[in-house]
Amino acid sequence: VEATFPDGRKLVTIHDPIPADTVQDAPGGYRLADGSLEINADRGPGERGTLVIVNTGDRPIQIGSHLHLPDANLALDFDRDAAHGFRLDIASGTSRRFEPGASREVPIVALRGRRLVPGLQLRESIDG
Repeated sequence: VEATFPDGRKLVTIHDPIPADTVQDAPGGYRLADGSLEINADRGPGERGTLVIVNTGDRPIQIGSHLHLPDANLALDFDRDAAHGFRLDIASGTSRRFEPGASREVPIVALRGRRLVPGLQLRESIDG
């Protein structure tokens, strides 16, 4: 939540804004089934893999769940050609954080459709 205070506007984090014991009965509430789900379980050979990403920068960098990997921050070192048409294989709305100097192997999954994502960077598109 962005709130206004006497000394200016600030971003304020509200932890547990909807108490867990009332969520099911609240408008727009949700009910979760027992068990767990595997994300992207329907993906076939060649649509999933892993990639090693290294943060060569001096600041932490996060990659969101739906970012086309070749368009990620240029301080992240990885095989962008191999990552073409892929995103992180993580839950929707989540991200992975790479601290300066950190190297991490991450799961990746192919984008659906033609795997084209133009216009995410202000540089020449990977797709030409």
